[in-house]
Amino acid sequence: MANGASTASGTDLCTTSAGLQMSTDTADSSSGLYARKTCQTFAEAIVLPKPSGAWGYKGDILLQCDGGYFRIGLAERISPENSLLEIQLGKLPTWLPVCYERWNSSLGTLVCRQLGYLRLTKHKGVNLTDIGPNYTDGFIQITSEQKSSLENMWQFRRSCITGKVIALQCFECGTRAKLPRIIGGVEAALGRWPWQVSLYYSNRHTCGGSIITSQWVVTAAHCVHNYRLPQISSWVVYAGIVTRSSAKTAQHAGYAVEKIIYNKNYNHRTHDSDIALMKLRTPFNFSDTIRPICLPQYDYALPGGTQCWISGWGYTQPDGVHSPDTLKEAPVPIISTKKCNSSCMYNGEITARMLCAGYTEGKVDACQGDSGGPLVCQDDNVWRLVGVVSWGTGCAEPNHPGVYTKVAKFLGWIYEMIENY
Repeated sequence: MANGASTASGTDLCTTSAGLQMSTDTADSSSGLYARKTCQTFAEAIVLPKPSGAWGYKGDILLQCDGGYFRIGLAERISPENSLLEIQLGKLPTWLPVCYERWNSSLGTLVCRQLGYLRLTKHKGVNLTDIGPNYTDGFIQITSEQKSSLENMWQFRRSCITGKVIALQCFECGTRAKLPRIIGGVEAALGRWPWQVSLYYSNRHTCGGSIITSQWVVTAAHCVHNYRLPQISSWVVYAGIVTRSSAKTAQHAGYAVEKIIYNKNYNHRTHDSDIALMKLRTPFNFSDTIRPICLPQYDYALPGGTQCWISGWGYTQPDGVHSPDTLKEAPVPIISTKKCNSSCMYNGEITARMLCAGYTEGKVDACQGDSGGPLVCQDDNVWRLVGVVSWGTGCAEPNHPGVYTKVAKFLGWIYEMIENY
């Protein structure tokens, strides 16, 4: 929780505690003293509509408690134990299930996308009597007024009228078969990065890409913006391979491209909004070696130092001569935007739609031929596409880490393009 709203009696100074207790101090303007207002449980609090323009934090709700008001963050998850949709208020350890009343498939799609999945695959109401006495702290219900954002729809309830709560499943992504890593090597095993694809243009590997659905691939705009029509027939996507020499075989026939869309805000000079989508004529046949990667959540945050991974068939030396036949992989830490924008690195060139990853001393980096490929991070055993290989100064040069398109900034655009095309 952070500072609350100003009221007629003063400014609320909001605090949080480890249990269910929630407190807020409200000033008495006449005496200048502070009186502590306390709620022992969520059942004693009232969930209020979010004031327009007053609460700028996505995923927050407003609670009233004995005359005090405060903002509390929320998070959604699908329980790994029973597939129930659960909501967490603030940083409290309790996860509350969502009542079945007023639920529909459109809300399920919103939830799945909020969690980084492309679509809803199944949802149903589950009787509370079937899940045991695990939920005693209350429930979350959808408000009667349907709004565009989830955080404005939740309201706390002591019980569910129907006696049912929501269970749902989203499009599966970001998983891979259990495979041994090559000890001491940088070559990737087949199936280790099953969402990685090679984009061929005129029979040559040109860029990398990432599978996000059975018919859509994410890549970089700079890979394709000069090659849309009429040359679209020259593009072929190869999946399920780790060696380029195995492409074009009967076992690894390429996938023809039906449509190429790059973001309309792409700027080839600044590299801003460097993201594109490819739609295939025929869908992928998913297997242990061909699988989709999950997208990040809308509010997905990556602290500096978070270890992520890059993969690709790009040059292994800055001279642009040594291009590997076998897919390479490397761990790279996230570098904060503040540090990456410093005068000793990119001196303000990094926009809000970019992120940096790599090492200040160089040594590991994406290079030409890796463009459009994935920067992935693992989140609760699920892999997410957090970045698209975009640009950088040289390859693996000190103080010039790789720069990636921040996928979380383009989720709305990705969903819109997939729905419209």
